[in-house]
Amino acid sequence: MATEDAHPSQPDIAAMLTDQTRACKAARDAITAGGEVVVWDREVPQWMVAGIAATRLRWSLKKSLRTLGLDETVEILAQHRDEQLRTGIIDAADRSWLFTLYFNATGTELLACSGVKRTPPSQEDGQKLQL
Repeated sequence: MATEDAHPSQPDIAAMLTDQTRACKAARDAITAGGEVVVWDREVPQWMVAGIAATRLRWSLKKSLRTLGLDETVEILAQHRDEQLRTGIIDAADRSWLFTLYFNATGTELLACSGVKRTPPSQEDGQKLQL
């Protein structure tokens, strides 16, 4: 079971979200709006993290899910071969977006951030038409 790590703290994470990818501003906004932040204390190999991100990108494209910074994240993670990484998530308060955070092994440097919107665009468009 994953545990929330005391370092870095939520305010530190918001400050770390600068311009690594297009998702950073939206992730910062999600924290400000009360989104839940969890950073796991376990290090994982780069190949595993990069593989999951690449699979998530392919799956999101296939399902026509809206993403932010996921393509950039896949490229950034490819530059960190043979490294151990840490990950975390930001779950938007309204649960509409899930952001994934990718850190160096110590959790002191944010390498990338990606977001996936949970509602497929076709459902979202249909809801707008009904309003």
